[in-house]
Amino acid sequence: MALMASIIFVVAALTFREYTNPPIAAVVGSQNVPVEATSTPPQLYPYLEVIDGCGPYYAGGVCVNMRSGPGTEYPVVAKLRTGMVLKIAETVARDGREWYKIEQDNEVRYPERITSDWYVAAEVVRLLQDDGDHRLARAVRETTVKNIIVDVSEEMLYAYNGNILFMQQPISTGLEFTPTPRGTFTVYKMTPSRFMQGPLPGVSDQEYDLPGVPWNLYFTKDGAVIHGAYWHDHFGEPWSHGCVNLPPDKAEELYVWAEVGMTVTVQD
Repeated sequence: MALMASIIFVVAALTFREYTNPPIAAVVGSQNVPVEATSTPPQLYPYLEVIDGCGPYYAGGVCVNMRSGPGTEYPVVAKLRTGMVLKIAETVARDGREWYKIEQDNEVRYPERITSDWYVAAEVVRLLQDDGDHRLARAVRETTVKNIIVDVSEEMLYAYNGNILFMQQPISTGLEFTPTPRGTFTVYKMTPSRFMQGPLPGVSDQEYDLPGVPWNLYFTKDGAVIHGAYWHDHFGEPWSHGCVNLPPDKAEELYVWAEVGMTVTVQD
């Protein structure tokens, strides 16, 4: 009898989160393809997500305290708002409580403004796991029918799987003096969390520190990104320094669905 070759589809869930409206497919990062049975499962990294903190303007709830050490006797170094996502370096047990030490972003623009370690109590955030950053390999052309259209005149994002509409969502693109670049681009990097800082030379002279910016799809080398924005609720009107802002929950849904190599078209 001829031997029958078997094909095993290995599909790993992106996170341990529960979804009210589940994403179309359970994926790991940009992977949504059959995998050989001998393939090594992707390494997962721990992240925390603020889900019951304060709102965009530090109102509407209790902000989550980030401290300089693993205990309430350490000073508060930041107030965390709902929608923030931060990578965990290690878990520290102390006095019957667990604390997450935050791993700092290696690409932070102004590291001198981070003057201490960061710790968050485990019981006030949600733990999730993700396979981390994805980058489009050099000389490798990704083949995907997924694409995103950013319509600046409508302040609307459309995400398509071929001709099938996956998402239509109000967004915030760049303000008058920090416009979102127009054209056709490729998502070359994806990351669950990034630390955004200003000023940005040649773009904006405003000083700001925004740790834990969630669910990032990079589409230009000059820093244009589709990402969640936890610091404002002006979706449907221009409000950014050139990026494309989404509500954090919608940015997460888009991120789970997206793939490196997909096309982003920004048009008026």
